[in-house]
Amino acid sequence: MIIYNVTVNIDNSVREEWLHWMKTIHIPDVVATGCFIQGNIFKVLVEEEQGTSYSIQYQANSMDDIVRYRDQFMPRLQQEHTERYKEKFVAFRTLLEKID
Repeated sequence: MIIYNVTVNIDNSVREEWLHWMKTIHIPDVVATGCFIQGNIFKVLVEEEQGTSYSIQYQANSMDDIVRYRDQFMPRLQQEHTERYKEKFVAFRTLLEKID
């Protein structure tokens, strides 16, 4: 199993609206690509000087699913997020592999 993790620090002025949009639109849109089994959002429990941080984790069966997402869907979905929350967030992405 591969986890595609997106950590986002979102400005508190848009945090509630962003959370609603992430839960009701963005995460379901990412999962609907068929590249992921599920998506979950977690609040990062650390004090921030600015904003609030969240970890959004999408579970995929294989690297092939991640590559398909990256090549076919990611640019459009990231662009939607960037346009909607321009200058109100910072994000970084990591890939995690479950070790049995």
